[in-house]
Amino acid sequence: MSDDPPILKKAYYSIGEVCDLTGLKPHVIRYWETQFEMLHPNKNRAGNRVFRPQEIEFILLVRHLLYEEKFTIEGARQKLRGMRREGALEEERQEVLSPELLQAMKEELESLRRVLTLPGMDGES
Repeated sequence: MSDDPPILKKAYYSIGEVCDLTGLKPHVIRYWETQFEMLHPNKNRAGNRVFRPQEIEFILLVRHLLYEEKFTIEGARQKLRGMRREGALEEERQEVLSPELLQAMKEELESLRRVLTLPGMDGES
């Protein structure tokens, strides 16, 4: 089994899965879509938002700026624009994905897997 971050396991995630991974409510993510031009998830044929791993990383970066660094929405927008201009956006996104956060996400996904797996399907009874 690989030690890759769990965020990279799938090509697309539903908004519910993104909420589980980020600890945010769906209305917060939808609001951020209107406030941050770099956050624009695609929609599937049913019209549901589908997020790529890099969009989830961006959401985690925005959450970090707003909740931990205490930026305002406008301040975070300016900071992100500056980071993009300087080419530091990818580096900052990766820095926010700390080992502690990745471990917490992995544990959450494992917990969800245990809840969703039928007895006897994964070798456990």
